Order: sequence, then structure tokens, then C-alpha cells
Amino acid sequence: MLKLSKLTDYAVVVLVRLGEDRALQTSGGIAQATGVPEPTVAKVLKILGTAGLVCSQRGARGGYRLARPLDDIPVADVIAAIDGPIALTACVEHSISICDASMLCPVKGRWDAVNTAILDALSAISLADMQRPAGQARLPHGTASVSTTAFVE
Repeated sequence: MLKLSKLTDYAVVVLVRLGEDRALQTSGGIAQATGVPEPTVAKVLKILGTAGLVCSQRGARGGYRLARPLDDIPVADVIAAIDGPIALTACVEHSISICDASMLCPVKGRWDAVNTAILDALSAISLADMQRPAGQARLPHGTASVSTTAFVE
């Protein structure tokens, strides 16, 4: 089963919340607004800051804001920031794992097309799309139709 980590799910929630207000927001304020525990919000914001998806400002009037608009942040970037490169199997390009059976595998290299299709689909959906009501995500022209409700458990 393909499933995102809870931390990635929380990261999307935190980023969408940041996109709702251009003012600096604190981790405590984001936690209160989203229901995500504050320590988790702080952890997510630190990771997202390292990945360049959020900017932070220290001090009494400090907080966090998006580094770029929600329209310019694909879901694939959030997944990669939190969980690392998107790689379905150990043998796909950019995988951080090594396949023990690669020398004898009859499907070696054939997962790349599947991995690329999933990466393309996740790259075509922005966080602004995730902010829209379920089933109304806009996709770029020429992209296969993807129902966002198919990803909801």
C-alpha cells in the first residue's frame, strides 16, 4: 500500500495554514489553528525551513511564513522534504536504498516508469490545489485526470 507518513500529512496541513495568512505565524498559533500538537508543528517547521519551503524570523515578533506561494509548492516537494526522494522500490532512479536482488531481477528498471508517473502526478498538484474543496484540484493542461478523493482514507 502506498501511504504518506503522518509527518508529511502534517507538513501539508501546516503549509496550507501558513498560506491562509501572509503574516508571520508562530508554531503555537499554527498548532492551535490546525489541531496538530505544537512539538510536531515545530519539528515540521524546522524540516520545512531546511528544505527552503518556509522562512523563519527570530525574536519577540518572530514566526514563520511561506518561502513561496502555495501555487508554487507541489505536493512532491513536501513529500521529498519530509520523507526523502520519492522511490517506490530500491531499484528506481534516485532511490536511497540498494536492492539485493538487482543482478537477477527480471523487472529491474521497469519500475522507473511507474515511479515517474507517480512523481509527475504529485508534482502536478500544488498546495493551493490541496486547499480547494475535495475533488476540485486543478491540473496542468495535458496531465491525466487525478481524483484527489482517491487519496483519502
